[in-house]
Amino acid sequence: MRVLIVDDQELVRRGFVALLASEPGIEVVGEAGDGAQAVTETWQTRPDVVLMDIRMPHMDGLDATRAICGDERLNATKVLMLTTFALDEYVYEALRVGASGFLLKDTPPRLLIEAIAAAADGDVLISPAMTRRLVADLVRRPGIRPGDSGPLDVLSEREREVLAEVARGKTNSEIGESLYMSPLTAKTHVSRILGKLDARDRAQLVVIGYETGLVRPGE
Repeated sequence: MRVLIVDDQELVRRGFVALLASEPGIEVVGEAGDGAQAVTETWQTRPDVVLMDIRMPHMDGLDATRAICGDERLNATKVLMLTTFALDEYVYEALRVGASGFLLKDTPPRLLIEAIAAAADGDVLISPAMTRRLVADLVRRPGIRPGDSGPLDVLSEREREVLAEVARGKTNSEIGESLYMSPLTAKTHVSRILGKLDARDRAQLVVIGYETGLVRPGE
């Protein structure tokens, strides 16, 4: 997997480079210190995944993500957002414009590696801690009325179980462990659920899971 690292702090970038360079199967193809450089480097290096900081000078990570994900010629590149903020309004907009995940910078290295692999494979991953906070905020917003399970009528009982695990922020591997299936089978279920619910990505499945009352904050 080819990875581009974007952060305005050189020390942070070098830390990620050192971490990822030692990981088999990952190649760091470039670095950028702001969003504008990120867009340019993405065009030049065509990475599989961009690790994108949010708050940067000149062009922030949100605008850079919008530019990258909005360009059909770069549709093979996925953007994984990284931030020091546990809950940030940027989270919602970043997911809307096409980010393939959202993690805190203090995420354990193994979860970061898994998130990169998930993004490269077309999945969306939000750290479990951020999922809980994101959803807790979402369900408090006007217009969110948990309990309308009608949209889930198209799902089988097994698919509902998988959706509940997705809404709790679990990866395909973790879903497999919880529901006694292989990660590949879990991924297949998630793909079918996305199609049946006409959802763009796993982030939308998280919202659906809580909006319908399938899972509830604090579970």
